Amino acid sequence: MFKVARASQYLAITGGGIEDIKLSKKSWVLPWQKCTVFDVSPVNYTFKVQAMSAEKLPFVLPAVFTIGPRVDDTAALILYARLISPHDKQSNHVNELVEGVIEGETRVLAASMTMEEIFKGTKEFKKEVFDKVQLELDQFGLVIYNANVKQLVDVPGHEYFSYLGQKTQMEAANQARIDVAEAKMKGEIGAKERTGLTLQNAAKIDAESKIISMQRQGEGTKAEIKVKTEVKVFENQKEADVAKANSELAMKKAAWTKDAKVAEVEATKAVALREAELQTQVEKMNALTRTEKLKAEFLSKASVEYETKVQEANWELYNKQKQAEAVLYEKQKQAEAQKAEADATFYSKQREAEGLVALASAQGTYLRTLLDAVQNDYSCLRDFLMINNGTYQEIAKTNALAVRDLQPKISVWNHGGEQGIGGAGGSGNAMKDIAGLYKMLPPVLDTVYQQTGMQPPAWIGTLSK
Repeated sequence: MFKVARASQYLAITGGGIEDIKLSKKSWVLPWQKCTVFDVSPVNYTFKVQAMSAEKLPFVLPAVFTIGPRVDDTAALILYARLISPHDKQSNHVNELVEGVIEGETRVLAASMTMEEIFKGTKEFKKEVFDKVQLELDQFGLVIYNANVKQLVDVPGHEYFSYLGQKTQMEAANQARIDVAEAKMKGEIGAKERTGLTLQNAAKIDAESKIISMQRQGEGTKAEIKVKTEVKVFENQKEADVAKANSELAMKKAAWTKDAKVAEVEATKAVALREAELQTQVEKMNALTRTEKLKAEFLSKASVEYETKVQEANWELYNKQKQAEAVLYEKQKQAEAQKAEADATFYSKQREAEGLVALASAQGTYLRTLLDAVQNDYSCLRDFLMINNGTYQEIAKTNALAVRDLQPKISVWNHGGEQGIGGAGGSGNAMKDIAGLYKMLPPVLDTVYQQTGMQPPAWIGTLSK
């Protein structure tokens, strides 16, 4: 059977001799083949998409999309023939499919934009919706021929656009009233403008002169502050460089001092060793001289004594050499121990300094993070740190302990009469003052002892228990 499709139709042939789907405008259809005719004309889909903006304001977006298969792409036509053509283009299945794609992409895009951006950028919003919906429709072989996004409409119960229109009307009405009042004001003051024009111009000139003067003064002050700030920054930088140089110099001095002390110890030990060697040589020469003299006087006896002296000298030399070697070895070990101790101290101080720097950096990062979290509210940061470190609890505990430990005691002292102190006249009054001072000391010292447990010095006296 030979079949021919209309201008807006295609033949989709499947069956024997065809691997997948054969698309054609006219073709022979064999008995073991099946032919389906599908229409490729676009269809209008009208929707009212309910979406919500980034401020969570709902709105209705009426839209009309003209959608059809992509006739200029064979692969897209095959997709359409396989997925969409078995259904009626006006059926609920196709309508729900297209509506689902459009609503999903529109809602996602609207949720990322504010109502003001959607309202003012309708053209850009339409283009974004068009591109995203087209990207989804490509997998069905469909293409958007036209997209018409109508004016945004309020959702019942959320009259955002109505209120916005009322606001615009009220602003226009208020502006009209303001214009009328301004015109009336101009008419009333027009007669007096010429009279006050000279005074106004003079005041204007004076004001402009003052403004220019203040601007010049402000510019000068600004330049002066800028120069002072730059000078201060330069001074701080130089102070930092000097401190760094002093630190490096101190470290180098310490190294030089260590090397000098080690060299001094080594030189001292070398001198001591050389003195021991020279002393040994001197003693050897003395021994040889005495040996020659004795050999000339007493040959036989001198031989025996010579051998004895030689052995003694050798023994003494050996002892002194061993003593010198022991002292030298001990001094070398002491120098090595001092060097190792200095190196360990330096390494410990260096690691401690690195630890302090790392701790300060971590604490600074922690404080900056807390300060950013509380939006640069220093009072809030201080309260948080005091609560987190238990400062308020410690203060409360200390105050409670202080109040609890207060145990005031009252002592009453009676010294009896004051007769017999001093004589008459001025000397008597002076003695009374001195006596009163001494009478005041015991209760004061007793109170101090009861409150603090501290005894007065021995040269003042002792308190009775």
